[in-house]
Amino acid sequence: MTSELTALFVARAGDHHAGVHPCTPAELPGLLATLLAGATAVVLPPGTPPQWTTRLGPPTLAGDTLTATELDAPGLSVLTGCALAVAETGTLVLDGGAAQGRRLLTLVPDHHVCVVRAAQIVADVPDLVIALPDPTRPLTMISGPSATSDIELNRVEGVHGPRRLDIVCLPPG
Repeated sequence: MTSELTALFVARAGDHHAGVHPCTPAELPGLLATLLAGATAVVLPPGTPPQWTTRLGPPTLAGDTLTATELDAPGLSVLTGCALAVAETGTLVLDGGAAQGRRLLTLVPDHHVCVVRAAQIVADVPDLVIALPDPTRPLTMISGPSATSDIELNRVEGVHGPRRLDIVCLPPG
């Protein structure tokens, strides 16, 4: 079932205009380096696994003390993990845990890269509620890059958050 959920999540996240990149754990450091190569700096929340950053070129910044103004710097990217992801909606769910950081980290920088393990993907929102590690924690749910539409349904991305969202999906195991 996990591979079916992963395939559905990848398709739905792509429908929301997120860049979706399946890869193996061995490929992860290289793929992250490629996705973040154009950044002036990469913000890392506390608890980011060190193996994720072994090939990064841009300097890294600790995300636990940066202000909104500092996070809004041109060319800044953020690299996070997630608590869970919802296959049916293509949604990332962050609860501020390890490798996720404060909400501000994922709502201000222009580019967000999120790593999702297949085991974190649940089928739908009811399964999400059941699987939450701590249902009392505040949640940030992200379905694609920030976007809005006007009355004529012209889509504009990046109005109230990251213009680009890249999701890296790791297989089961």
